[in-house]
Amino acid sequence: MFQNQSRRETQQVPPPVQSPVGVSDRAPSQTWWRDISPKHWWALSAVLLGNVLDAFDVMVYAFALTTILHEWNLTTLQAGFLATVSLLACSFGGVLSGTIADKIGRKRAIVLCISIFTLFSGLSAFTQSLTQLAMTRAALGLGWGGMWTVAVLLISESWPVRHRGKALAVANAGWPIGYILAAIASTFVLPVHGWRVLFFLGVVPGLLIFWIIRNVDESPLYLKARAEKKMGTDYLQIFRGKLLRPTLTMSLISTLTMCGYWGLFTWLPGYLSLPLEKGGAGLSVAKSSAFLIPAMVASWFGQTAFGFLADRFGRRPVFAVYVLVSTVMIYVLSSVRDATSLFILSPFLGFFASGAFAGFGPMLSEAFPTSARALGVGFTCNFGRGISSFAPAIIGLLGEWYGIGGALVITAGFYLLSAGAIFLVPETAGKELD
Repeated sequence: MFQNQSRRETQQVPPPVQSPVGVSDRAPSQTWWRDISPKHWWALSAVLLGNVLDAFDVMVYAFALTTILHEWNLTTLQAGFLATVSLLACSFGGVLSGTIADKIGRKRAIVLCISIFTLFSGLSAFTQSLTQLAMTRAALGLGWGGMWTVAVLLISESWPVRHRGKALAVANAGWPIGYILAAIASTFVLPVHGWRVLFFLGVVPGLLIFWIIRNVDESPLYLKARAEKKMGTDYLQIFRGKLLRPTLTMSLISTLTMCGYWGLFTWLPGYLSLPLEKGGAGLSVAKSSAFLIPAMVASWFGQTAFGFLADRFGRRPVFAVYVLVSTVMIYVLSSVRDATSLFILSPFLGFFASGAFAGFGPMLSEAFPTSARALGVGFTCNFGRGISSFAPAIIGLLGEWYGIGGALVITAGFYLLSAGAIFLVPETAGKELD
């Protein structure tokens, strides 16, 4: 099927146009969405839904973490290790998916990623030991990491340049939606049916594959580059010449930000539900979910707002403001224990600490040409993700000594450092992709 489709896509190379994303250069209308064609909305819808389901599969583990910890008598270090395994595999999946997307196309790479995390999300429900669960969560991580990379490629290469930041932000905002769905499912499923049923709900994304194959077009930039024989196989090109600097700087920024993010949000449900004597906030599972749902609602607004603000004011200043506010919010979070203060803090934490991630799509995709974009985006994002995979285990280890609340302060430091690192890269808002 893919071979026949490949021949059809090659024959359907779009004719030369003024804009490299296949959109005319007419003046933008006062209502921005009138500039967008149905094919762009289809691509955005597919990526958004894929990210929703991807996030659901990943985050149900975070909500089930405390339950698994008690059921299997795990230490917080072992529980953090499971998250680390998944994140580390995710980093490999993200890098490999870029190379695969250059070979088979962006659209089919998305289908492959969804198939992987669907299959292993279901299989993880049947595991009987720490080793088995680590293996299935690692395999799930391969598809999870790959999904983000190829989603960024498809949207950045398909949407008009003046609205690229908005589209990538909205697509990335599928994550907080999936997080909210995972929180709701955990509230009602986990206490009654246990974590195995919760994990098995992750097979739902499989239904998305057939819809994607039927309705979503391949990236026009990818088809054009492939037809012109510009999709090379030089896997080291991002490590030399003019591409070396963006590779190093964007890898640094992604490492710092992701260490902060994954160290914080992997342990946040556990921190809220752990008793006070273990360094937690002492909330019940239901109350911790009630905390996280408004945080993720605010995250959706934060990520969406990031896209509009970044298209208007630039990527760098908006990112810097987001991570600086996040630093303050995390420090306050680690020092309060009463439920009222935590619930007040929740939306601010979600808006800024999670919303900052909307910047990675446009910043990474605009740093590399089409011939190196898949490899560049895949490597720089997932190098950071690979390093950050150790953050949950480190937080778990420090939590044994200082309590999870005290250990979370470290994540504020990572956010603070990323605020300075962002000014090592040039501003790319409004840049045409080639």
